Amino acid sequence: MATESVASVQASTAQITVAALVSRARVAQRQFEQCTQEQVDEAVLAAGWAIMEPGRNRHLAEMAVRDTGLGDVDDKITKNFRKTLGLLRDLQGVRTVGVIAEYPERGLVEIARPVGVVAAVTPSTNPAATPANKVINALKCRNAVIIAPSPKGLSTAVALVGYIHAELKKIGLPVDLVQCLPSPITKESTLELMKQADLVVATGSQNNIRTAATCGTPAFGVGAGNVASIIDLSANLKEAAQAIADSKTFDNATSCSSENSTVILDGVYENAIQALKAAGGVLLSADEKQQLQAAMWPNGKLSSIVTAQKAAKIAEIAGLADARFANARFLMVEETGTGPEYPYSGEKLSPVLTVYRAKDFDAACQRVSDIYVYQGAGHSVGIHSQDDANILRLGLELPVSRVIVNQAHCFATGGSFDNGLPFSLSMGCGTWGGNNFSDNMNYRNYMNTTRIARTIPVRMPTENEIFGDYLARHGA
Repeated sequence: MATESVASVQASTAQITVAALVSRARVAQRQFEQCTQEQVDEAVLAAGWAIMEPGRNRHLAEMAVRDTGLGDVDDKITKNFRKTLGLLRDLQGVRTVGVIAEYPERGLVEIARPVGVVAAVTPSTNPAATPANKVINALKCRNAVIIAPSPKGLSTAVALVGYIHAELKKIGLPVDLVQCLPSPITKESTLELMKQADLVVATGSQNNIRTAATCGTPAFGVGAGNVASIIDLSANLKEAAQAIADSKTFDNATSCSSENSTVILDGVYENAIQALKAAGGVLLSADEKQQLQAAMWPNGKLSSIVTAQKAAKIAEIAGLADARFANARFLMVEETGTGPEYPYSGEKLSPVLTVYRAKDFDAACQRVSDIYVYQGAGHSVGIHSQDDANILRLGLELPVSRVIVNQAHCFATGGSFDNGLPFSLSMGCGTWGGNNFSDNMNYRNYMNTTRIARTIPVRMPTENEIFGDYLARHGA
């Protein structure tokens, strides 16, 4: 009974606390809803500058690494800058107030409408960039937003919200448009926010994603990452290895879009391994592989002590004392199977790359498919190739929402200045990954659309126009 009483008190406290936040958010949102497109766009720029101003950016990056213990300061500075700048580029000139489209031939007019109060659930791996992305998208569509950070990411989220408030005050908008759950961050408070908000946009642990999906509020959640990348016979091996290395090591592999495995065709395998070594990878022996596995999965579960750490530190944790690990950018292990009994086939959130050898492209596709049956279905696949048929085949056959071609995967998947994907830190994985969308989460996910429908000239087909060819082939 005592335990039940404590839980009941915690739930009641969370309900009261969240209700106060949501009430203030609704007042601010109703005011914001009356703003013009120009005022909305100014709010978007205010939120963008809050994280991109160099001093603030560095402070947020340093705080994030200090308080979460995850990632690299310089890489987080780069991520905060590039992801926000790219999003602002995507949103520039986009209409989200009033009439946004007219189709006279169809008699339709489309009007953008806000969703209301957005609950933005964000992870410890990106405690500044992901909240900023969600806040900017929410404001672009005239919503209020309340951030539910991870416990470790709370300090960074609070600092970010403080910077956003300072900018909102400059332009005369209510600061309650952007809020953050207070300390302590609990499951109860996060769930209560999900319940009381009008829309949930969730990024982070699969536990949070499942909670969002069942909270009773409309929700967008993302699938698990476990990206594999194929190197085929036509690949430029030096460029492929450099792209994989850059992606695998950026921010110590905090991104769900960093490669966890690479599948290399037999004909280029040895040369590709040498190229990966030249890019900073160290290939472990069979004994070293087992030693590392014991450290990374001590009880059959991935240990948090290796998450988003540098390769040299992970090697040290595993007791790998060979001098070649001191300057390693990433560690490589050769693997032959997939599934729970092969933990290296899953997501590792660390600069550890699993390497598979495939006899041909058919075998490579099957290997990636097997990996995704275990973990990561719906997210993305990378390919380093000059063969358009191989590239297209991945899009036609594999359970993925994105095929990333000849690019550093973690930079490209969430939008890049040299590809056409929307800038985002939240990737939908379709029904393959248990999601209701397969796009990069973007402003459209934060907006309602009202349609005005007028009459147009009647175009009612005859039965023969519809069924004529079918009946001619198959009869009545």
